Amino acid sequence: MFDMSQRPAKIPETMSVPYQPPRLVRANGVELCYDIFGADDAEPMVMIMGLGAQMIHWDDDFCKALAAHGFRVIRFDNRDIGLSTRMSGGKPLNLFELAKLRYLGTPVAAPYKLSDMATDVIGLLDVLRIKSAHVVGASMGGMIAQEIAITFPERVRSLTSIMSTTGNPRLPQPSRGVAALLLQPQPTTYDEFVARFKQTWLFLRVGRFPEDEARDADRAERTYARGLNPAGVGRQLRAILASGSRKERLAAVTAPTLVIHGKVDPLVHPAAGRDTAASIPGAKLLMVDGMGHALPISMWTRVIDAVAMHASGATIEQPAAVKNRRMG
Repeated sequence: MFDMSQRPAKIPETMSVPYQPPRLVRANGVELCYDIFGADDAEPMVMIMGLGAQMIHWDDDFCKALAAHGFRVIRFDNRDIGLSTRMSGGKPLNLFELAKLRYLGTPVAAPYKLSDMATDVIGLLDVLRIKSAHVVGASMGGMIAQEIAITFPERVRSLTSIMSTTGNPRLPQPSRGVAALLLQPQPTTYDEFVARFKQTWLFLRVGRFPEDEARDADRAERTYARGLNPAGVGRQLRAILASGSRKERLAAVTAPTLVIHGKVDPLVHPAAGRDTAASIPGAKLLMVDGMGHALPISMWTRVIDAVAMHASGATIEQPAAVKNRRMG
């Protein structure tokens, strides 16, 4: 388990860090919207968000706190979400189709896979002239981060996988109720969207978190203003299902790895966090009491400190050393 006994000092609530506003760049054949918190010469850390979640779900203050630990924090919209390129193709998934996929193992057709999304991240790093970075991913973002660590080991200084999974089909699956909530018909008005946003995050956080609930309306408004893409969320879900399990391939990961998972996660079962840590050689595991499938403000200090400690202590390996170790 991850040792929190040597935690860094608590970050002040009010902080000022350099900020580069959102820009669009072309990477891997798509346009990605990104912004950056932190100094240009700080250790680069790329943040990958989850299914249907825009980059702003890495909260501004969360990113500022990481930057205050000495990192250049880069967040971005995955393809098919926010202000990044909207793709095409792929029929919407419904509960009946999900049931077939789960119980019959029916192959999934998808316009792209997680490997393509991982290559998007590498393309972004190329544009920013970053040879290697600390890679942090949440939920689907954790899956993409794992794919990067498997396929592009020389680009990863450290890996942090948060509330994610190996894709192992033997792991406990989300309940039918969870799937039903997330696959409800999309809201058609602003007021309906805000109400659904509040309902969804109240469920995913598991319990009452007043600080977050007070911000949910503003978060929903900001998300709505940047643009919604329900079809894109469906394609991202297909990408997850079509990509299969990474469990066997994760044994080749050489990056220092930290796995963070909530003990009451209702969407990605806590067993998935334990499975991820067990599948990656030398991985550290931090299971967080009371944490669901979200990063509530009251848990930021613990999570941010853990990520910062892990990244600060990671050893950067040269590509040749990584290659030799994988061949050995």
